[in-house]
Amino acid sequence: MCSLGDEERQVALESHGRYTYSAITQRPSYSWPGGKRLAVYVALNLEHFAFGAGLGAALTPGGSQPDVLNYAWRDYGNRVGVWRLLELFNELELPVALLVNSAIYDYCPEVVEAFRDRNTEIVAHGYTNSEAQGDLSEPEEAALIQKTTQQITQQEGVMPQGWLGPWISQSRVTPDLLQEAGYTYLLDWCCDDQPIWFKTRKGRILSIPYPQEINDIPAIVTRRASASEFADMIVDSFDEMVEQSVQQPLVFGIALHAYIVGQPFRLRHLRWALRHIVTHAANAENRVWLTTPGAIASYALALPEGTVP
Repeated sequence: MCSLGDEERQVALESHGRYTYSAITQRPSYSWPGGKRLAVYVALNLEHFAFGAGLGAALTPGGSQPDVLNYAWRDYGNRVGVWRLLELFNELELPVALLVNSAIYDYCPEVVEAFRDRNTEIVAHGYTNSEAQGDLSEPEEAALIQKTTQQITQQEGVMPQGWLGPWISQSRVTPDLLQEAGYTYLLDWCCDDQPIWFKTRKGRILSIPYPQEINDIPAIVTRRASASEFADMIVDSFDEMVEQSVQQPLVFGIALHAYIVGQPFRLRHLRWALRHIVTHAANAENRVWLTTPGAIASYALALPEGTVP
């Protein structure tokens, strides 16, 4: 066992410099609209991939390119899964945020159109999940943000408020570029259960909690959780956070992908979990706000200075 010398002990660890430490138990208290305590949002990722090249989640270990099995599995989400999920969301009258690869507008624009009628929030999610944003140079990344933003704005008539990088991938300047491009919030960091401020070189940008545990890619694809286990994770986290929210206002996000939870055997269990949440929220004494990340960001921005850490 070796010990560090005095000189080595004094060397500070490298820091991102975006935020300072803040214990959630020692922050100013506030409530969400109507005195609610737990803000719940569902984020449905709509992604499109290059054929025969680039990144992509895999059902089975990828073979040589073109990897037909995994490409077709992902495409199932846009052709079938998303429509089944839309039926479920409509049945439950559940607000949803669409995290959109802007390549979707070139490939299957009718998918976004179907959600547009229900006043769904559109969150920018890069151009395609075939690429990792953090691998780009600063000019390339700025161009990606500009291209994605222009495509969504042209189609929706309004600029998106929020951004989630493809593959949760950031460079060292991503928050700076997003703030400079006019974004209100980012979703890439899973470091908190409340909105927090990120410093940028020309100001600041909100970070809204986005889940990496209650997220079907890490849970199901990476850790091989079953459909019922993932549904149990959603319900257990929700029930626990309802209790925790007595002490502090919290944010609970659920991250979904149409090609994963849109599969029939998983959809059945997801339906049970979301019904549990919606039923609880309908209770007259509930503390739950069913919402979108953009609405959370807008509310947080209007809070008195110093309330959001």
